[in-house]
Amino acid sequence: MSRTNLCVFFSSFRIHAILLLLLMLFSSFSSNVNVNRNGNGRDQLALLKFKAKVTPDPLGVLNSWNDTINLCQWHGVTCGRRHLRVTKLVLDSLQLSGSISPHIGNLSFLRLLNLNNNSFSDEIPSEIGHLRRLEKLYLRNNSFSGEIPGNISSCTNLVDIDIYNNHLVGEIPESLGSLLKLRYIYLGKNNLTGSIPDSLGQLKNLCIIAIADNRMNGTIPPSIFNISSMMVIDVGVNLFHGNLPSHLGVSLPNLLFFSIGQNQFTGSIQFSFSNASQLEVLELNDNRLTGKGPFLSKLPRLRWLSMFNNYLGSGRGDDLSFLSYLVNTTRTTTLQYLDISNNSFGGMLPQEICNLTELIKLRLDDNQIHGSIPPGIVNLVNLQRIGAGGNHLSGIIPPNIGILQNLEKLYLHNNMLTGYIPSSFGNSTNLDILSLSQNNLHGSIPSNLSKSLSILSLYGNNLSGIIPQTIGLSSLLFVVDLSRNHLIGSLPTEVEKLTHLEELYLFENMLSGEIPSSISSCTSLEFLCMEGNFFHGPIPLSLSSLRGLQELDLSRNNLSGKIPEFLGGFALSYLNLSLNDFDGEVPKNGVFKNASVTEVFGNNKLCGGILEFHLPACNLENSNKRRLTNRLKTIVAIFSVLSGVILVLSFIYLLWFGKGRKRPPSGTYGPLLWRVSYQSLLNATGGFSSSNLIGVGSYGTVYKGILDEGGTIIAVKVLSLLHRGASRSFMAECEALKSLRHRNLVKVVTACSSVDYHGNDFKALVYEYMVNGSLEDWLHPTVGINGVDEAPRNLDFLQRITIAIDIARALEYLHHHCETPVVHCDLKPSNVLLDDEMTAHVGDFGLLKFLSQHGEDAVTHESSSIGVRGTTGYAPPEYGMGSEVSVYGDVYSYGILLLEMFTGKRPTDDMFREGLNLHNFAKATLPERAAEITDSVLLGEIEEGETSTNISRNQSYSSHIIHECLNLIIEIGVACSQDFPRERMSISDVAPKLHFLREKLLKTRNRGERRHAQNIH
Repeated sequence: MSRTNLCVFFSSFRIHAILLLLLMLFSSFSSNVNVNRNGNGRDQLALLKFKAKVTPDPLGVLNSWNDTINLCQWHGVTCGRRHLRVTKLVLDSLQLSGSISPHIGNLSFLRLLNLNNNSFSDEIPSEIGHLRRLEKLYLRNNSFSGEIPGNISSCTNLVDIDIYNNHLVGEIPESLGSLLKLRYIYLGKNNLTGSIPDSLGQLKNLCIIAIADNRMNGTIPPSIFNISSMMVIDVGVNLFHGNLPSHLGVSLPNLLFFSIGQNQFTGSIQFSFSNASQLEVLELNDNRLTGKGPFLSKLPRLRWLSMFNNYLGSGRGDDLSFLSYLVNTTRTTTLQYLDISNNSFGGMLPQEICNLTELIKLRLDDNQIHGSIPPGIVNLVNLQRIGAGGNHLSGIIPPNIGILQNLEKLYLHNNMLTGYIPSSFGNSTNLDILSLSQNNLHGSIPSNLSKSLSILSLYGNNLSGIIPQTIGLSSLLFVVDLSRNHLIGSLPTEVEKLTHLEELYLFENMLSGEIPSSISSCTSLEFLCMEGNFFHGPIPLSLSSLRGLQELDLSRNNLSGKIPEFLGGFALSYLNLSLNDFDGEVPKNGVFKNASVTEVFGNNKLCGGILEFHLPACNLENSNKRRLTNRLKTIVAIFSVLSGVILVLSFIYLLWFGKGRKRPPSGTYGPLLWRVSYQSLLNATGGFSSSNLIGVGSYGTVYKGILDEGGTIIAVKVLSLLHRGASRSFMAECEALKSLRHRNLVKVVTACSSVDYHGNDFKALVYEYMVNGSLEDWLHPTVGINGVDEAPRNLDFLQRITIAIDIARALEYLHHHCETPVVHCDLKPSNVLLDDEMTAHVGDFGLLKFLSQHGEDAVTHESSSIGVRGTTGYAPPEYGMGSEVSVYGDVYSYGILLLEMFTGKRPTDDMFREGLNLHNFAKATLPERAAEITDSVLLGEIEEGETSTNISRNQSYSSHIIHECLNLIIEIGVACSQDFPRERMSISDVAPKLHFLREKLLKTRNRGERRHAQNIH
């Protein structure tokens, strides 16, 4: 072949080769296009269906999801390199809402689905079970509802499940036990019920099981404690019970985090954790555990130990030995948080505790620890909080405690500490709360206390000297309690610098001088109590600027002058000016119109005011006085003659007709109690007719009546004297008549102790008649006499809050503002009565107890053998265990009552069984789901905007506020009804919080009304 032909041949060959290569590439491309059309296109359709269910998308992150951009470049989408199929969908923290489309199940190559921290809702689609390659499912912090899909077990490659903090219900599927690759299970903070499936014990690769904050119950399957790979067990805030295995620490060598807090576990905790050398967090709090603390040696990484609110300890000297083991077994320690409060630990604090150099918070409150505070505690330079109140600590406070520069809160109240208050507190630049009340401290108040203080409580010590002028330097103070000491001198004018001050208690000292007008600068003051001192002079007119005052007590001083009119313009809930030297006319406006919350007795120069004050009239002319004197003389003369005649006739009557009759018992409560006769009450009630019957109680029957004198409508409670305890009840209520007066207590008008016409003893109490019946009638309407329901009587949202405030005010008065603290002992809806203005009045003082000492911890010293005080469901659990009556018991009853008011559920409802009670039922909805358990009647009114308060006219804004208020109200009810008395909220804190919510609702209503009016015009 010639060279020319050869060149032509090779040229032709190259052309054909190139064409062949292009053809092969095209075929390959066509194949890829088909793959893209068949697989990638299917994924694209599924994702577009997913996007259609997302509403809204405020950040616009899904704008890239369109046909102009390859889906593998869409935001949050990752494709595999080989098949270009979607393997990851990550859309966390993007403010997305809506629901998950069932088409998610078509992403058959998906290995990771992450929708954390959004607002997705509705149920998790069962099509999730089609994702056979899925390894990680992250849906935490959303609002998913419904049950966990049972077919999720089809995702056999699942390693992680995280659906924490949603609204899931139902049980954990038993089928999860077939997912043998599972390592992490996060299902906490939902509404899951039922028990932990036994099948989970088969997951030998399981590292984390976190199901805290649900409503699960039963016992923990023993097999869970035998999974050696386990690192985290978190089952806190549920209803689990039973004992924990003794080998727990040995069988879980990799354990890092162990929490069973807020359950109902029992038994001892003498199990060893010594083999779990990696343990960092141990939470055993809020259970019913007994015995000593756990054996804690060889735990060099432990940083969090929480055992509060149990029954641990025996009150003996070796109870705290476990702390010594913890420190002695290692030269270094990482422990930062130690809380063993509210137990029965006894003995002295071991010196070794001073070697916990990393400690930040130390809580030992409410135990039986005695001895002194170890001086070496000042070496714990990282401490931010020390809580050791409610023990038997003695000795002095370490003088150089001010070295602790990081210290923020120091609670040493209710101990037996002596010595001086260390001046080194002046060096504690971060100290926020200093509580040293109810000790035996003496000396003067240091003049250099920390300027960062917000709460200073030195109540009930033996402090003397003056109040230092430098107290004004602590401008952040909002509570100062220096009461019940021996302080002298005047109140410094520098008090004007306490512009944030809300509560000032100076009562029962030896303070003197005038009330400084500079106190008017404390415009945030709500509680000012200065009784039992030697203050003199007038009430400064400058105090008119204190318009936020709720309670003012200036009694038992030497104050003089006129009572200022401006006090009547304040919204005071309590005013006591008694036992002073005031003169002139008593105002008749504002608080002065209500004798139940205003005291003015013991001021001999006062006149006027309302009739209940029993003061002489003012400004009588001399001629009128003489005329009155002459009239009185005439009346006295006539009365003397008539009296003589009556005495003779009475003698004859008794001689002839009184031989066979019993004499009524002599009264021990003074003449005020015996002003009505048996005959008067017989007439008033139509012979105690059944037509006037309005109620039957434990100790008697209540009738409606009309007294002849003035036609006054009354309620008469006739005691059933054959009933055991009736006489005791009568005496208790008579005692209440003598000393209790408050606008929110039912007024006992008088009493009758006599004999009836059959010669039987007769005892009755006469009350103010309450037109609107009891709170019980409104919360749970009963069937009428003829079998027909009465017209529905519903309390709206604002009314319920107002009633709750009224009840709290009544209890606060009984507990903290009576000369002797009082416990009601039987607070429940039937003992709360409503007047014509729907103001609530607490009544029925038949179980009332006067306490033997002041303060929240006051208790009776009577035997508890009389049985449980109060009513089942409302009586606190400690009464059932023989504990003495205390104000904490009333707080528990109030908490249950508050929850009943807003859930509509009685504490004795049939649903509350097997460990579930109203407290736990409500607690499970916190912090944000209270609307789920709210009374359906109330919730329906709110949602429809039909409440009488018109709260929901501005629908979007009001709905948010109402649900926020609901959550806070349920939170208060739960805080008041804690199982452990000292963990309950103080009743003094309840009314202000509810009052704040009420004002917030009123502002919302007013705003809505204004907008409504603007729309009309």
